[in-house]
Amino acid sequence: MNSQIKKSSEIKLKVDLDDNNLPLAIKWNAEDGAIKDAHAKAFMLSLWDEKDQNTMKIDLWTKDMSVEEMKRFFHQTLLTMADTFERATGENLICEDLRDYCYHFAEKMKILPND
Repeated sequence: MNSQIKKSSEIKLKVDLDDNNLPLAIKWNAEDGAIKDAHAKAFMLSLWDEKDQNTMKIDLWTKDMSVEEMKRFFHQTLLTMADTFERATGENLICEDLRDYCYHFAEKMKILPND
């Protein structure tokens, strides 16, 4: 075992499938976050492959996720990506551009909150 590793943590995803391998239900667990069998309708998992310098990803959503929910899911994911990228790189100007696009996206998808 690597002597620098002090602790390991697991996040588990369980996807129930129908006869056509389409997701019916998604549950996840994160013991360190005290999350047990939490339900979700969708997830996007991106992993960086250092060797190939490429992103590996899995995007799944359940059959009962509505288009309206998907619009909101994407909008919130894009906003979160801007925040994460800014924290990781300090590139605040391009992140503001991304947030501006997120506003445009929400406007076009008609998901802006009512004033």
